[in-house]
Amino acid sequence: MNERDHLNPFDTSLSKNGLHPLTATGITIFQVNVGRLCNQLCKHCHVNAGPDRKEIMQKNTMEICLDIIEKTDIPTVDITGGAPEMNPNFRWFVKEFSKRGRHVMVRSNLTILTEPDYKNLPEFFAENKVEVIASFPHYLEQTLDRQRGNGVFKKSIEALKQLNSIGYGKQDSGLILNLVYNPAGAFLPPSQKALEADYKREMLKRYGVVFNNLFTIANMPIGRFLNYLRASQNYDAYMQKLTSNYNPYAASQVMCRYTLSVGWDGSLYDCDFNQMLGMKVNHGAPSNIKAFDITRLCKRQIVTGIHCYGCTAGGGSSCGGAVV
Repeated sequence: MNERDHLNPFDTSLSKNGLHPLTATGITIFQVNVGRLCNQLCKHCHVNAGPDRKEIMQKNTMEICLDIIEKTDIPTVDITGGAPEMNPNFRWFVKEFSKRGRHVMVRSNLTILTEPDYKNLPEFFAENKVEVIASFPHYLEQTLDRQRGNGVFKKSIEALKQLNSIGYGKQDSGLILNLVYNPAGAFLPPSQKALEADYKREMLKRYGVVFNNLFTIANMPIGRFLNYLRASQNYDAYMQKLTSNYNPYAASQVMCRYTLSVGWDGSLYDCDFNQMLGMKVNHGAPSNIKAFDITRLCKRQIVTGIHCYGCTAGGGSSCGGAVV
């Protein structure tokens, strides 16, 4: 029996290009999901985040994360959610990473920054040199609201203008503001470079808003987007689109090779998408931060599944946008 007969379809694709088993090349990004609580219910959300979610990272788990960073040379911390800002220990957590000299990225839905208890967060971000990565899937109001909810566009523009007013997105300010685009339906993102040019032109002309980079991210066939695919009878066609556009180079550059994802309860995953599927780090590497072992985790074999075609189709997709 051929070895490929034992592999899942994605691993079979990797094997054809000499990429199986897919292994980590190190850890340069320590991604922490601090909870699934969110003030929004976006249709494309792979986390199934929302106002009623109870999963929140506790302070003792955060302290273990800080201890890990203290003992390693991992340079970047990527804080995500839900709306990560809604974790009650969020500001303390960011400050502690900043004190340790790490580059901190926060993934924001923008609208949270317009709510009363969070309106001073842009200044807090600036004080701690936080890189803001903001979900903004279209520069047209009707298109964005259809994907993220009525009124979200206007609140997002308000938040972006507030970030701009203190220097975010402006040349030589040192305050980085990146936007994230993901398709409104069952199709792949367009060219990141071309779309970024369109965004920069239209955002400045229409709203007077500037930003640094645009990241294009494919919708993963998991969570709320998977529900949409099934309800609209688009699942099979979308998966065919992903698999037929498999790109070996994108596969060689996937984010799981240099990122480690920490769940709200301290479980370890190869990426945020595996986290939402409950697919913990495996193949002999520790699956919880309480057993953290930098040597084993830096060389671990990645846990894969059919959803991995979402990161390797076309120009590829990662938390930092296209990889090709």
